[in-house]
Amino acid sequence: MSTTDRIDVGREQVLAHRVAAHGLDRASAAPDVLVLGAQDTPTGSARLALAARGASADGLELVWSFRGAPHLHRRDELPGLAAALWPVDDADATARISTTVIKEGARLGIEAFRAAAGAFRERVTAPMAKGEVSTAVSSAVPESLTFWCEPCGARHISGLLFQQAGLFGSVGVRTEGRRTVIAPLERRFPVPPAASGTVDLIRAYLRFLGPATPAEVAKYLGTRPPVVKAVWPGDLAEVSVEGRKAWLPASDLDALLSAKSGDLVRLLPPGDPFLQARDRALLVPDKSREKEVWRAISAPGALLIGSGIGGVWRAKAAGRRLDVTVTPFEPLSASVRGAVEAEAELVAAARGAAEVRLVLPS
Repeated sequence: MSTTDRIDVGREQVLAHRVAAHGLDRASAAPDVLVLGAQDTPTGSARLALAARGASADGLELVWSFRGAPHLHRRDELPGLAAALWPVDDADATARISTTVIKEGARLGIEAFRAAAGAFRERVTAPMAKGEVSTAVSSAVPESLTFWCEPCGARHISGLLFQQAGLFGSVGVRTEGRRTVIAPLERRFPVPPAASGTVDLIRAYLRFLGPATPAEVAKYLGTRPPVVKAVWPGDLAEVSVEGRKAWLPASDLDALLSAKSGDLVRLLPPGDPFLQARDRALLVPDKSREKEVWRAISAPGALLIGSGIGGVWRAKAAGRRLDVTVTPFEPLSASVRGAVEAEAELVAAARGAAEVRLVLPS
């Protein structure tokens, strides 16, 4: 698993390395982290994540990708992404969709994904509301992949399978008002015949969110650790992060060892790629603060100061004005307060607000 002797690295060093890898210094207009996409939950957060990096959403497509969550990805990378996300074997496929509602259907493994992908291609030939697509796809897959919904009086395809198979069905997602609309991609591609590029995808996670473990990568992909261990890259460096074994690409080791925290300030939206690391205790060591940053419902954005999470923030539209309320974990210096004000203006511009009002504790 390792190409070098293990080296001890500290928390601040790891986070400083990630800040640089994520392009949060705004040195590039096209951040490399887009190989993992930008999650758009809640709607609009992906654009804020790009704005935090000085980038735009031009040339990007919204699709259901990792764990079935909506992400913005580069259009020309979608065929390769689909092949890399395709289950590596039946055990992987079953792990991704195993729920009590389709216990038997999940055992179909890869065939479940193939059936759902085919249903999307057959039934979605024009833009359709998500509910209509669910009904159409549900009627086109084996019954074992659906469950009886008493309130609706109908059978529905498992939501886990439905959204994870969307990319393989070559469909995109968009929001129109309060509606989610599903439509065929302009550049459609075939259903992947087999997984291809999975190792590169794991390597990308380790590059942007490492050093990390197979268990953390598995959680990010929505599968189980044995699946990831079976395709674990060989060209990795092993390090010890706060006494814990972890890995990253050997080619990134020098960058990790030389990483230093800067003085940047950013308002990261909920679901930002920087917040997608599965070692949350490393990002936010205080358990109560960790729970606040990653709330299961209505999670706030995160205030990034240097290379650490220094607070949370929320935004609320008030007519043409956007009110941005920042709650720091510790008192802010005058220079950081000034930087937060500039970032609030950037958030407002990205959301199309005419003006912004920043609320900070005195």
